[in-house]
Amino acid sequence: MSTESKERTRLLRRMGETIRDFRMIEDGDRVMVCLSGGKDSYALLDMLLDVQKRAPVKFDLLAVNLDQKQPGFPADVLPNYLRERSVPFRIVERDTYSVVKRLVPEGKTCCAVCSRLRRGILYNIAVEERCTKIALGHHADDIITTFLLNLFYVGSLKAMPPVLRSNDGRNTVIRPLAYCRESDIAEFAALARFPIIPCELCGSQPNLKRARIKRLIDDLEKEIPHVRASMLTAIGHAVPSHLLDPELFDFKKLASGTCVVEAELDLAFGHTDSEPALVAIV
Repeated sequence: MSTESKERTRLLRRMGETIRDFRMIEDGDRVMVCLSGGKDSYALLDMLLDVQKRAPVKFDLLAVNLDQKQPGFPADVLPNYLRERSVPFRIVERDTYSVVKRLVPEGKTCCAVCSRLRRGILYNIAVEERCTKIALGHHADDIITTFLLNLFYVGSLKAMPPVLRSNDGRNTVIRPLAYCRESDIAEFAALARFPIIPCELCGSQPNLKRARIKRLIDDLEKEIPHVRASMLTAIGHAVPSHLLDPELFDFKKLASGTCVVEAELDLAFGHTDSEPALVAIV
């Protein structure tokens, strides 16, 4: 088996676990795969095509690219790639680039405005195309980075959910790469030689908070080898009674004797040798 096949197999196993754990794709689904031209969305489409052949349920795929009219964007790359792979696709042309440049002051980050514009357009396209699911290429590193961004800068314990229903109920977003590490995706993308198209908006901004958080996680990993897996596991194992949110846990009605105090103190002061079971992204 080639190195590329081994990497694809490993990523496919994790994607399969994610789809199964969160029941992401069901019989009869029509899945819109958002293809940006980056490594993550290429890998997402590649593996969903493989899953489509092997899965016990039948579902359709539609690749959709939003051409945001960035200067120098190679408009022929994605259509040529998708035709070569016999993938049904739609290219949507919207000049969001000019809108972002007009609304965002020079030196400020573009991501929030750009993301909001893209999301609205893609949600509407999904409805037009009668797609029941919208697949995005966010991976495990995106999820834990978002969690830390919200923790440090927003004051909220919130990440990227693997399955999300839009506020108006029209769309369901899925993230099949939720258990996959970015480094593994990057290695696979290099081996597969996907025709990567760089983003000239967010990709050209060096001082993003997200980049700062990524550097922090990289530094932590030097001391704590499995820190990424630990954080992803923690996001999936919330204990409301041990947080401070009265909306999640009714502290006012808390009865005495609901926990072993000695064990709680051991955990609080680090007097324990136990380690949590980790999500297998290492």
